[in-house]
Order: sequence, then structure tokens, then C-alpha cells
Amino acid sequence: MDLKEVMAINLRRIRHDRQMTQEELAYSSGLSARYIGAIERADKSASVTVLGKIAAALKVAPGDLLAPTNRSPFARS
Repeated sequence: MDLKEVMAINLRRIRHDRQMTQEELAYSSGLSARYIGAIERADKSASVTVLGKIAAALKVAPGDLLAPTNRSPFARS
């Protein structure tokens, strides 16, 4: 699993934890809902600028979106 997939998993989980729709996140971040969906499916990579916008809208640190998950080969044992 690459970092794009790790971000997809974390983005979806954090957005759901905050009970936000893709449309709400898109509005808050100034991005399109279609682009948010593509990032969540790991179809698109996010630039550091986009990473920052999404993190700010979710009120998390950008690193939280890239942190290893249980489903990631980057996860620590």
C-alpha cells in the first residue's frame, strides 16, 4: 500500500468520524466533491497544498492524513 492509499483510508475515516459528507468537506476546503472522492478512492494524489486545505477543513494536522494505519504496510508493530 502506498501513501496515496494510506491518505485515502485516513481521509475517509476522519471525515466519517467528523460526520461530514464529501460535499461538506469540499465546501470547507475549497475543493470539489468529485476531487475529494477521487482522493478517497486513491484515484488521485493530493499535492501538499491540497493536503493542507483538507487537513485545515478537518481540523487535523496534515500528518494525521498520512499516518500509518492498521491496514498499511507502514504501520508499526
